[in-house]
Amino acid sequence: MQTSLDEATDPWGVKVERVEVKDVRLPVQLQRAMAAEAEAAREARAKVIAAEGEQKASRALKEAADVITESPAAIQLRYLQTLNTISAEKNSTIIFPLPIDVLQGFMNPPRQNTTF
Repeated sequence: MQTSLDEATDPWGVKVERVEVKDVRLPVQLQRAMAAEAEAAREARAKVIAAEGEQKASRALKEAADVITESPAAIQLRYLQTLNTISAEKNSTIIFPLPIDVLQGFMNPPRQNTTF
């Protein structure tokens, strides 16, 4: 910019030291290109933030799984806590799975001796 000004003003013996730009009008095509670039940068940052969140969540799940495997009762307590949360939401149906070991006592009742 300085070179262009010097070329235009030197023949007249004028030296321009400072220029103040008050209003800049960009072509519409350049405005769109800049907006698209800014949008792409925002999307890229959002993806990085989402990926970091997923990574932290997976680490927390792994740590929770490690704690649960250390204590056999922990999984049962977590299960009951989940049932409590579900019941608080006023759902009409709760599926309550039971281990097969518990049900075998009901499926094969002991035979009674009928001889007198």
